[in-house]
Amino acid sequence: GPSKEIYFPQKHYPGILGESDFTYMNSLKITIRKELFNHMFYHFVLTYSNWETGNVCFSESYESLSEGMQMAFWKIGGAPAQHRTDRLSAAVNKDCNREEFTVRYNTLLRHYDVTGISNNPNSGNENGDVEQSHNGFKNAMDQALMMRGSRDFESRQEYELFAANLMAKRNSGREQKFKEEVSMLKRLPAYKLSDKKIIILKVGKSSTINVFRNTYSVNSRLIGEQIEVRASSEYLEVWYGQKLIETLPRLRGEAKSAINYRHIVDWLMRKPGAFENYKHRDDLFPTTTFRITYDLLKEKYPESGNKKYIAILNLTTKETENDVERILKLLLEQNIEPLHENVVKRMLVHDAKTVRIDPVISEVKLSAYDCMLSCGSV
Repeated sequence: GPSKEIYFPQKHYPGILGESDFTYMNSLKITIRKELFNHMFYHFVLTYSNWETGNVCFSESYESLSEGMQMAFWKIGGAPAQHRTDRLSAAVNKDCNREEFTVRYNTLLRHYDVTGISNNPNSGNENGDVEQSHNGFKNAMDQALMMRGSRDFESRQEYELFAANLMAKRNSGREQKFKEEVSMLKRLPAYKLSDKKIIILKVGKSSTINVFRNTYSVNSRLIGEQIEVRASSEYLEVWYGQKLIETLPRLRGEAKSAINYRHIVDWLMRKPGAFENYKHRDDLFPTTTFRITYDLLKEKYPESGNKKYIAILNLTTKETENDVERILKLLLEQNIEPLHENVVKRMLVHDAKTVRIDPVISEVKLSAYDCMLSCGSV
């Protein structure tokens, strides 16, 4: 018969090679407060000792690669002579480009004095150590979750601590080789390299910006102004005039939008007719309760339903979103129209019921101290 593919075991040397890759964790069905937590895991492995580390991420972007790689280097206390990835677009240019690695990834390698290596096309097995670690880590995670009795966590921080403890447990059997390897690693530079991408752009007439093919709203006072966006793996910082204006969660994927009603509701109050067919209208329902409220108002007041809903939305900028939602739920349960005036009335009643308790401090009688002093100590 025909010959079969042969795999050639490689000999590894301490301090020479580290490997990076990303793996999807969705198959483990992790939840945060009962909501599915779809995410990835950046994984770094020293091939001699198989010492591993990693962190939660949401894409294979350069920002995620840089953040995870630097976090790994500083955690182990040094950098290997070489670093291998598969053909990540965040690190490796397309074949038509003369340079193998992207400018940003090359800068990162130079900062740590590390030589970059990438797999040959369609040769994921060349990154075999980290690929095996993916499988081992996810299997161990699955077993640990079954032992725990629940895949639900109270917070992302709790889940990340659980994953870090599991990884430390897996590393406990590799300490001897790891000690050999640490002594051979390169010294770290004096500081980490910023993994943020700087983007200069102009705010459009709709009070929005487009970053990585997603749309975000900003304060309407910035319309027509040039701003600086500093993009990290999970957040976008909006800077204007050397001042941080706000921080926005970075959207995952493309062709999505994140419109904050607080940025635009004042102008919707002046132009309520624009709400009906607003391109990003769905972003203006903070919770399901607000959406139900809108549908009820629109059904009963076809002509003025938009205006009535916007008035409620505007109220959340003066009160709090949670308070307004709580009153809306109460009105809906009691079959009372969720109108702006009814919400305000209920809020006034709630405030009136709030009792202010002033502490009563009795008058201090100094005669008691005179007695103590005159009687002397016992």
